[in-house]
Amino acid sequence: MELIVVGSGTGVPSLKRGSPGYGVRAGGRLVFLDLGPGVLRAMLRYGLNFSEIDVLCLSHLHPDHVGDLVPFFFATRYALGYTRKEPFHLLAARGFQEFYGHLQKAFGEWVEPRPGLMQLQELDPAGNDAVVLGEVTIKSAPTNHTAGSLAFRVETEGKALVYSGDTDASDSLVKLAQGADLLVLECANPFKVPGHLTPPEAGRLAAQAGVPRLVLSHFYPPCDEVDVAALAGAEFSGEIIKAEDGLKVIL
Repeated sequence: MELIVVGSGTGVPSLKRGSPGYGVRAGGRLVFLDLGPGVLRAMLRYGLNFSEIDVLCLSHLHPDHVGDLVPFFFATRYALGYTRKEPFHLLAARGFQEFYGHLQKAFGEWVEPRPGLMQLQELDPAGNDAVVLGEVTIKSAPTNHTAGSLAFRVETEGKALVYSGDTDASDSLVKLAQGADLLVLECANPFKVPGHLTPPEAGRLAAQAGVPRLVLSHFYPPCDEVDVAALAGAEFSGEIIKAEDGLKVIL
């Protein structure tokens, strides 16, 4: 299993960090976690292609996490560029179908992949779900951010990676992450913003989950003015990695 950080930032435009987008190569598939503005183009920089996406998991519907969804749907209609023949899966919390309906009203057929190409599955926004796709299992759990916000756990061949999406302290996320090999946590600001984690809070959550490795990501600019790894390390004794765009981590 391999994690590729395509965007380690937020919705704030930055030359250093793109909006959220994370690729996970697992079980012969490309699982993609969130699709923020500019992520489709940035994927190419790191050896990824939107035609490769087997599973697209959306943690929640804030613009910095789904901003490239319309361009993605539109690009799937470009037969000379989108080479995929088999269906891709889209996993999101219940309510996504209504959201997608609004996109269809705004853009019409231009955001409708060809028939049979997209397999949409809505997940329980308040509980736990599991989707099995060949050798890959994807589990979800609610997080403490907005209604319908989900974290995802990707499992294959005895390895597990958990991605928080946006969250505050969350018991359900701690439970989802137990036994995982790598935890990717948002760490938005060094000061407290409700619905998000500070570096010490991220470290504390990782310690509660008992994971050996922690990737901190989803940084607003103030996080680049402090040592977020050291702040998280006051609460967590495992390996801490500060995400950068293009970071690759092998599990």
